[in-house]
Amino acid sequence: MTQAELLHGNLLRERLLHYRTVVAGDTVAANLPELFAAMNRDEVRDFPALRPHQRHPWHAFLVQLAAIALHQAERDEPFETAAEWDTALMALTPDDLDGAAWCLVSPPGRPAFMQPPVPGGSLADWKSPMTAADELDMLITSKNHDLKAARMIRSSPEDWCHALISLQTQEGFLGAGNYGVSRMNGGFASRCAVGVKPPGRWGQRWRRDVAALIAARQEVVELYGLKPEGGTALTWLRPWDGLDSLAFPSLDPCYIEVCRRIRMTVSAGQLQAQATSTKAPRIAAKELCGVTGDPWMPVDMVSAKALTITSRGFDYKLASELLFGQKLGKPVAQILRPDDASAGLVLLAQGVTRGQGKTEGYHERRIPISKKMRQAFAIRDTDALAKVADARIAVIAEVRKMIWVALTVLFANAARDEAGKDRDASDTVKNRASKFAQPFESLCDSLFFEELTEEIESDAPLAVREAWLVGIADRADRTVRAAFSAGPRSGQLRYRAQSAALAKLHAAMRSPKSKFPDLVAALKSRQSDITEENHEPA
Repeated sequence: MTQAELLHGNLLRERLLHYRTVVAGDTVAANLPELFAAMNRDEVRDFPALRPHQRHPWHAFLVQLAAIALHQAERDEPFETAAEWDTALMALTPDDLDGAAWCLVSPPGRPAFMQPPVPGGSLADWKSPMTAADELDMLITSKNHDLKAARMIRSSPEDWCHALISLQTQEGFLGAGNYGVSRMNGGFASRCAVGVKPPGRWGQRWRRDVAALIAARQEVVELYGLKPEGGTALTWLRPWDGLDSLAFPSLDPCYIEVCRRIRMTVSAGQLQAQATSTKAPRIAAKELCGVTGDPWMPVDMVSAKALTITSRGFDYKLASELLFGQKLGKPVAQILRPDDASAGLVLLAQGVTRGQGKTEGYHERRIPISKKMRQAFAIRDTDALAKVADARIAVIAEVRKMIWVALTVLFANAARDEAGKDRDASDTVKNRASKFAQPFESLCDSLFFEELTEEIESDAPLAVREAWLVGIADRADRTVRAAFSAGPRSGQLRYRAQSAALAKLHAAMRSPKSKFPDLVAALKSRQSDITEENHEPA
């Protein structure tokens, strides 16, 4: 069998990728050069085969690959035709003019797409083949409860392509010999992504981020010590025996990495994948803690580590810090560009929360960037906005505590000691109180930026803030009342506990000793309004 006959799934020649068009929603089959040309025309609405957790790895791959090809071609603007893209991409693999490096399957001793060459070319001691693309992917499920493993038994070449990119560019540590990517802070961290999304579809964001990477190339080289010219850009082109690592300074600023030794083969006409462990990570960058110049990765400026999201994902506290704070350094893709639209911009945050031997959920948050936000971002002065956001976060936290205390009174049946004080709550009561207080914070989280923007953009921000404070108090009251059904059931205890819980909450919100006198004033003002309404003459 000739070398050409051993090649399968050439992404540069075969139309294995599918996208839906913006105008009609038709599904179009394309090869990689044709897809780039369509992205440049902003014709791509979405990718029907793409799973949610694969969105950022796919976007990042397309952006980094385009930026690498354009830099080597000494261009700042994307090519317009598929033929030009084909030439530029082939130029990245001069030792594989038959396209082996772009094929899903090639002889083991040669590079294949996202698969380093195997010295010696033998897979004899590798693990048993995986026959489903999602079995290769980076998601770890819990006894098949959350998401069934290996369910894509009729995986298409496109499914394998997405799974390869997802695994190789965002996987973490998974036991001895299974190392994660260099672009995150530790094996149990996550490669999250934060960037500005312009109006339009996939192509508009792709064009913007490609331009951002090209413009920031020299700065990334200087800041992170990467190789300005001639560095390794496509790490799957280099042979890997699992014993050695690539030196970080030898890499291109836009390098696309692979973190596992994977090889795909064909059996009975079906694609399958084999894997084996390694003695060392592909890239020697452990000491960098994920600070590698990733265009979408925020960096903790205090600890000099890449951001790791928890199971809370991009909640309102973290999202506020990402938008307005100074603790997290803004990645290249998050910094506003002079040619960004004046309206319609969105901050997009994405990431998979990883744990020890598990994944804890995919998180995605989109926050519209208002006019005044955009102005502040443009001059990189967000202190005033941060002050407004921080004040709201503090109020929410304090009111949640008040709710929790009121709920402990409810679930403890309003029990008092001999001195007439509320008895200390048991652990069971405390846990129940925490559970029933959670909907308050979840609601505040979901509405946080919508309500914050209203205050920021208003010509009367004090009035908007006062109305918001009254709304927070109403939410707190509704949260406590919603827990009544889980409180005492007998008549006398029920009414006493409910009354005591509400009294505890309202007293705390109206206390002269409150940390937030503006909340007290807002509630007092509303009470005055209600009193006046009730005493209007007939």
